[in-house]
Amino acid sequence: MGQIFRNIKGDRLIWAIAALLAIFSFLPVYSAASNLAYVGGSDNTFTFFVKHFMHLFLGFAIIYGVHKVPYRYFRGLSMIMVPIVLVLLVVTMLQGTTIDGANASRWIQIPFVGMSFQTSTLAAVVLMVYVARYLSKIQDREVTFTETLLPLWAPVFFTLILILPANFSTTAIMFLMVMILAFIGGYPLRYLAVIIGIGILSLALFVLVAKAFPGAIDNRIDTWMSRIENFSNGVDTEADYQIEKAKIAIASGDIFGRGPGKSQQKNFLPQSSSDFIFAIIIEEYGLVGGLILLAMYCWLLFRIVIVSQKSDTVFGKLLVLGVGLPIVFQALINMAVAVELFPVTGQTLPLISSGGTSIWMTCLAIGIVLSVSAKREADKDKEAESFDDNPLAVLSEAL
Repeated sequence: MGQIFRNIKGDRLIWAIAALLAIFSFLPVYSAASNLAYVGGSDNTFTFFVKHFMHLFLGFAIIYGVHKVPYRYFRGLSMIMVPIVLVLLVVTMLQGTTIDGANASRWIQIPFVGMSFQTSTLAAVVLMVYVARYLSKIQDREVTFTETLLPLWAPVFFTLILILPANFSTTAIMFLMVMILAFIGGYPLRYLAVIIGIGILSLALFVLVAKAFPGAIDNRIDTWMSRIENFSNGVDTEADYQIEKAKIAIASGDIFGRGPGKSQQKNFLPQSSSDFIFAIIIEEYGLVGGLILLAMYCWLLFRIVIVSQKSDTVFGKLLVLGVGLPIVFQALINMAVAVELFPVTGQTLPLISSGGTSIWMTCLAIGIVLSVSAKREADKDKEAESFDDNPLAVLSEAL
C-alpha cells in the first residue's frame, strides 16, 4: 500500500476529494438500485452496486494512468484527437443508440465488449484541451479574427453542431466553457462578442430549419422548447413530474434526512440514480448532507484554481481551468435542476451519479489536472535536490 501512495503524484487534496466523492456515491446509487432493478424486471440490486464499482475502479485507473503522462503531451494529442472525435460524433449521429428510453441517439456501441459510450463527453474534454493549446500558442502576440477562424473556431463549430441535434444542454455548456476559457486566455473581447453572435444566429437557424423540415434530421427541438416553456409557465408535463417528485424528496429530507437507503421517492422519480440523484441524497441525508456535498465541489474548484495558478506555463494554467471548471459547473447545474433553479438538462452529478461514460470522462479530466500538478511537484523536487547538492547554494542561504 505504501508503494502505491508513493507512486501517486499531484495535488493530494484533489485525490482526496475525488476519492471521498466516489466512496460516498455507493450509498445513494445502491439505494436507488431498487428502482433500477424494478424497471429492468429484476430483483437483484447488488448487480448495480458491482457495476458502479467497476465503473469507478476503471475511472480511478484512468486518473492514475493519465496523471503519469507529462501534460505537455496533451498539446499534440489534442490535435490528433479532434479529427477522431469528429468522426465518432458523425458515427453517433448516423448509428447512435437509445439508452434508458432517452429520446436521443447519444451513444455508440463498443464492438466485442457489449458496452455503450457517449461520445459527446469525450468530445467535451478533447475540445477544451485543444482550445487551451491554441490560446497558449497565441498568448504573446496579437491575432486577427480571420486568423483564428480556421484553427480555433472551425473545430469548435463542427464539434458543437454535431452534438446539438441530440444534446442541447451539453452543447450549451461546452460553448459557455469555451467562451469562459477564451476570456481567461486573453482572446480579444470584440472577437468573443462576434463569436457569441454567430453562435446565437447558428442556433436560431438550426431551429428554423429543423422546424421547417422536421424529418430531415433527428433532433430534440420540441423537447428543448417544451422544457423551457414548462420551466417558465409551470405546465404539467413529464419534466414537471420529475421536478415535483424531486421537490417532494428534498422537502422530505428536512435537516438531517430520513437516513441511508430510506428514500421513498426513489421508487417514483425517474433517473433517480443519475440526473436526479441529488434529490435522493437530500432526502436521505438532509440539508446537511446536501450542503456538505456542495462544499466538496466548491473545495474541488478551489484546488483546481490553485493548481492552475501554480503552473509555470500558460498552457498548464489554461489546461487545468479548461478541463476542471466544467466538472464543477456540471455539478452546480445538476443541483440547480433538482431544486428547480434551472430547466431539466440531463446532466449527471460528477463522480456521484451512475453511468460509465460520465465517470470515466470526469476521471480523465481530473487526471489531466493532476498531471499539471505533478509536473509542478517534480520541478520543486529537482530544485530542492540541486540546492542540497550545491555547497555554495547552502552557504549563501545560510548567510
